[in-house]
Amino acid sequence: MKRLTADQVKLGFIGLGNMGRRIVKRLLDHGYKVSVYDLDRTKSQGLAAQGAVVANNIIELARGADVLLSCLTNDEAVRSVYTGPLGVFAATQSGTAVLEMSTISPDTSREINSVAAAGGIRMLDVAISGSTPAAEEGTLTLLAGGDQELFVAAEPLFQAVAKQYFLLGGSGAGTAMKLVVNTLLGVGMQAIAEAVVLGEKSGLDRERLLEVLSHTALIVPAHSGKLARIAINDYTPQFPLRLMNKDFQLILKTAAHEHISMPVTEAAFRVNSDELAHANEEDFSAVVRRMEEGAVIEPIKPTPVAG
Repeated sequence: MKRLTADQVKLGFIGLGNMGRRIVKRLLDHGYKVSVYDLDRTKSQGLAAQGAVVANNIIELARGADVLLSCLTNDEAVRSVYTGPLGVFAATQSGTAVLEMSTISPDTSREINSVAAAGGIRMLDVAISGSTPAAEEGTLTLLAGGDQELFVAAEPLFQAVAKQYFLLGGSGAGTAMKLVVNTLLGVGMQAIAEAVVLGEKSGLDRERLLEVLSHTALIVPAHSGKLARIAINDYTPQFPLRLMNKDFQLILKTAAHEHISMPVTEAAFRVNSDELAHANEEDFSAVVRRMEEGAVIEPIKPTPVAG
């Protein structure tokens, strides 16, 4: 299979949200020819000024591309874009490659891959780990599942948008790994929220608490950049609360399917959902404010300590 270099392939990209449009910009900057499509045409027009070709519909986009990429909101959107009567698979030919980058359930990834394979289309689920600043800087982590030969061929494309990329296994392995990663992301932020409130209620200065906390080894890079923003109550979305909520739902649905108990994740999901009811378009770190304002989770009584 030929390498997916800028001089060898034409790309089509569907879904120009916070991550999608930044990834497209990186690809354009690295010399790729990219056609784009989004239901919101204003998002497409914004990239046209930077060299992208705007497609009028998915069929038009798919017919003109060697490699299709997508970054969509949920499972339903992915199914519609690929398997709908006017979707990708209605127009693509055998030999086309698909890199599907949405955070969806592993079952949906496998479902779409199966339809693709029946039509002679190679496919990877390539889940994205990283924030919008990482997308702008090209330092994302990509978590892939599916066709190994396609993964190797796609390395030049991955290098344009990511710092590192991993093949986890067969179809669905990339999206499964994304759920693992986002479990730690969401639960970790809830742990930070509770620890910060504990410190505040114990008399620590909030700003100093957050500053010192950011210097400890316990704060991972995905959370460290949040603390300075939390200190000034800046919850403008880098990773929106609603998307973390959607991912919590995917995580818990997958856990239920596998008969796994995740009580800590369930508690984090409840606080996230409570904050989402009050503020849709804020960063997922806004759970800190929710805890500061007195969100209540059913208390668990501590076990008495002997002695």
